[in-house]
Amino acid sequence: MIPNSLPEGLHPETLAVRLAADRSQHGENSEALYLTSGYVQPSAEAAARRFAGEEEGFTYGRYGNPTVDGFERRLAAMESTEAAIGTASGMSAILMMCLALLKAGDHIVCSRSMFGSTIKLIGSDLARFGVESSFVSQTDLAAWRGALRPNTRLLFAETPTNPLTEVCDIAALAALAHDAGALLAVDNCFATPALQQPAAMGADIVMHSGTKYLDGQGRVMAGALCGSQALVTDKFLPVVKSGGMTLAPFNAWVVLKGLETLDIRMRAQSANALGLAQRLQQHPGVARVFYPGLADHPQHALALRQQSGLGGAVLSLEVGSADPERSRRRAFHVLDCMRWLSLSTNLGDTKTLVAHPASTSHGRLTEAQRQAAGVTQGLIRVAVGLEHLDDILADLAHGLDTLDTLA
Repeated sequence: MIPNSLPEGLHPETLAVRLAADRSQHGENSEALYLTSGYVQPSAEAAARRFAGEEEGFTYGRYGNPTVDGFERRLAAMESTEAAIGTASGMSAILMMCLALLKAGDHIVCSRSMFGSTIKLIGSDLARFGVESSFVSQTDLAAWRGALRPNTRLLFAETPTNPLTEVCDIAALAALAHDAGALLAVDNCFATPALQQPAAMGADIVMHSGTKYLDGQGRVMAGALCGSQALVTDKFLPVVKSGGMTLAPFNAWVVLKGLETLDIRMRAQSANALGLAQRLQQHPGVARVFYPGLADHPQHALALRQQSGLGGAVLSLEVGSADPERSRRRAFHVLDCMRWLSLSTNLGDTKTLVAHPASTSHGRLTEAQRQAAGVTQGLIRVAVGLEHLDDILADLAHGLDTLDTLA
């Protein structure tokens, strides 16, 4: 293969476009897609060494692929980590992390404001195998500290959170974790490396759902963990080899190409989100807007310091009342009055996606868990796309302007 080496010191925006697997003998400019499940070995001895991990080289599709390797190298460089490993989805990345780092009797501390499936996986599914967990306030450092136990092995935060956009102090949590002999993992799905690099603030592991902004157009499922070479090689890779959370080459190729436009998309969609949040604050039908870029957000200063001065592309708005059933009707009314915005639980698309978290992404949680996470029946999440801001607001206004007509 023709070397695709790059000089040191290049900016993340350049690495997002240029860093990939080496070119083949054909010299392709757009990265190649390698669709193969197996690899022909040069000799029996070479095959034995490669399967034993004594020599570099691809052996089997579940263990590695040149296209997947290119995605991993590019993402690791953008996150300023030594290595990365791709997975079939964001949730499979979290499962791989937990299987690699935790065993029966170990303890994990998580934000109670995390994505609903993450809470379900850690709090319920892993509990059946003896993994203990505590869920604490995302923003209360004392609560994180108070939840630590002698058997705590991992702290896991999502910042900003889904859907209330709460922000934690990554550096403070990293110091807390390391003092306790634990690791800190950060879900960087909302901010992406274009806006935030948790590893630079002390996080040991950076988790991604590549399905979201890394792809950017809602096309494929993908996930990844970024961290030290030792973590990736010694802890995560063996679990992937055994468990098969493998990222498909085609999906890796799609996300690899998506990374090339990540920076410009995140900046444009963040600008749209800030404008929409500011205008929704003025609407009489909206009780509150949750967005880190707003000056009244409780962690506004911290968010802008950690997130390269931008608040991201996701916001939530509260249209409910004291009555949960009435709140649900009001939220559903806004959603059902939309004419062209997408009613979809995904996020990270160039299209604006609007969802009702309490009945979708957090629908499998108990009402007590939803209340603890602040996910009410009147909450609507908007993952802002690249459409014109006036058009986005106008479509939401069809429902917001007629809320008073409801019983």
